[in-house]
Amino acid sequence: MPHYRYRALDRHGEAFDGRMEATSDAEVAARLQEQGHLPLTTRRVDGGAGRGDWRGLFQRPRLQGAAQAQFTRQLGTLLSAGQPLDRALTTLLEVPDDERSRRVIADIRDAVRGGAPLSQALERHDGLFSRLYVNMVRAGESGGSLNETLHRLADHLEHGEVLKGRIVNALVYPVILLLVVGGALLFLLGYVVPQFAQMYESLDVTLPWFSRAVLEVGLWVRQWWIVPVTVPAMGLLWIERKRHNPDFRLAFDGWLLKRPMIGALVARLETARLARTLGTLLRNGVPLLAGLGIARNVLGNRALSSDLVEASEAVRNGAGLSTSLARNGRFPRLAVQMIQVGEESGTLDGMLLRTADVFEQESARTIDRMLSALVPVITLVLASVVGVVIFAVLVPLYDLTNAIG
Repeated sequence: MPHYRYRALDRHGEAFDGRMEATSDAEVAARLQEQGHLPLTTRRVDGGAGRGDWRGLFQRPRLQGAAQAQFTRQLGTLLSAGQPLDRALTTLLEVPDDERSRRVIADIRDAVRGGAPLSQALERHDGLFSRLYVNMVRAGESGGSLNETLHRLADHLEHGEVLKGRIVNALVYPVILLLVVGGALLFLLGYVVPQFAQMYESLDVTLPWFSRAVLEVGLWVRQWWIVPVTVPAMGLLWIERKRHNPDFRLAFDGWLLKRPMIGALVARLETARLARTLGTLLRNGVPLLAGLGIARNVLGNRALSSDLVEASEAVRNGAGLSTSLARNGRFPRLAVQMIQVGEESGTLDGMLLRTADVFEQESARTIDRMLSALVPVITLVLASVVGVVIFAVLVPLYDLTNAIG
């Protein structure tokens, strides 16, 4: 979902800036007005929170990821122990190590002391606390079970962090391997191989065709080394830019789901994220239609998100959730069947959470298997390329030595 930077006036007429995740400028203005503010300007900022400003690369994140889950868990624990909300927030002021996080907590505490509910105090920091987070807290306040809600929310955030960490850890070693061996290959072709090319040229040696080909590649790399360095970077930049084009992203995500292995993995990961989010919302008392509207914002795949929008409309018209999700055939059949069982038994929230557990476990096993196969394959391919280069360079030298001997 796009992020917008806005400027508004608060109840006292003081101007302030902020960032909000919303679907349009009109939604930004409407939500600011609901909070009692007067919107002045809104501007879309592509790339999500924190990416529009290069200085964000050098600033520590504010209560994001694991830190946000820890804050939520600790706040729920203090409330369960009977602490008043403002006192619990005051206690948590000493927990973060960075000043930015402490300022966020202090601002939330001051808003609560001023009479605002916690959900409204959190909503002032749009882009930091998601709509899922704010709406769950609001539902917990309405139901008088804020501490239980915070514990469920912490469970949800921790599950997400564990899954994200598993994926990142699985990709670290292959990426490092590609960079190190790719750099070594570039050095070999651009520096070492041309030395041999000059030597063979001075000796007027007749070379085999594969040796000539490798030496020509080495001479090209020495002269145009900037090309193999910049082309991948330009390709990544182009993909990053196109990623923010809705039509391109929708087409690409739909194409990705049809790819063998990777498509099934993406569908499982997204289904697990959707099921855990929606199950957590339903268990916390959020109505199904409202939960679907929130849950679609957590999906990274635009094709599945589009399917969920269509499913929401079908549910609004009286259809069952499982039937609606099965229409386009992109959600896994097992997930649809489990949701159908939950609907028929009246335990949809529990079955959604069970579905999330099943698909997270399946995704973890698939990632482990892919990693187990990926690393040897990458190692074998890169070692073969390096071996071919060395073989092509040294064979003429070996033949020349034998001829002299």
